[in-house]
Amino acid sequence: MKTALIQQYYRGSKKATIEATVSMIEEAAGEKAELVVLQELHQSEYFCQSEDTAFFDYAESFEDDLIFWRDIAKANEVVLVTSLFEKRAPGLYHNTAVVFDKDGSVAGRYRKMHIPDDPGFYEKFYFTPGDLGFEPIDTSVGRLGVLICWDQWYPEAARIMALKGAELLIYPTAIGWFDADSDTEKSRQVESWITIQRAHAVANGLPLLSCNRVGFEADQSGVMDGIRFWGHSFICGAQGEILAQAESENEAILYADIDHNRTKEVRDIWPFLRDRRIDAYDCLLKRYCDT
Repeated sequence: MKTALIQQYYRGSKKATIEATVSMIEEAAGEKAELVVLQELHQSEYFCQSEDTAFFDYAESFEDDLIFWRDIAKANEVVLVTSLFEKRAPGLYHNTAVVFDKDGSVAGRYRKMHIPDDPGFYEKFYFTPGDLGFEPIDTSVGRLGVLICWDQWYPEAARIMALKGAELLIYPTAIGWFDADSDTEKSRQVESWITIQRAHAVANGLPLLSCNRVGFEADQSGVMDGIRFWGHSFICGAQGEILAQAESENEAILYADIDHNRTKEVRDIWPFLRDRRIDAYDCLLKRYCDT
């Protein structure tokens, strides 16, 4: 199965950004990609750099956005992983990945479970934690374990997706560094980000696709300078081997061929699921195991 990740800049408006996204989807479809993954909150700037109720208006178009991306998936005959700002009710919003199948039908959705609250990443102000759980989404190209950004630091999320039969782990992402950070700190951050996700692939014997934003986005509140999203989108195989990786500064359509048979081959020689001590993991259900 040929997959494509679309790593791109925010172009100053929803209209201009979507036009660029659609053009890249069409290019990927022309290259015979069957699965196309978009980055986190791909329709807009990363608005969570500050707390501003005006940004809740972005979620008003959620139902229209579903129709738009449905039509794009159908027109290009691709399974499309989108990342949208969902208005569920007044005052209740989610960071939601919606997956469309090749015929435009909604295969399923995932609401981001782990919500960060850090300088420049004030997502708890905007998003209610997901309530759909960690449920793989069945599509015509396989069972997709879709998670979102901050979820990628939690091995429990990847493991549950794997235990429920996911055939791929997929992470739409918006992560970057601050220009004031030292080069050493920037290197530590990006290497940690890549390493933790490759570890999820290894621990679960699954291929993994991580699609990140790229480019500098100013903090519109003026409190901070802004975030330089570090790109580095990548696809790795079931042993964590890098199959394709984008650069840190440029847009890219990243392609890789995924062989579903590879998972069985890897798990047969590294049977981590067989050797799990499920009788001894009670502590995982506690915040911290002091006594």
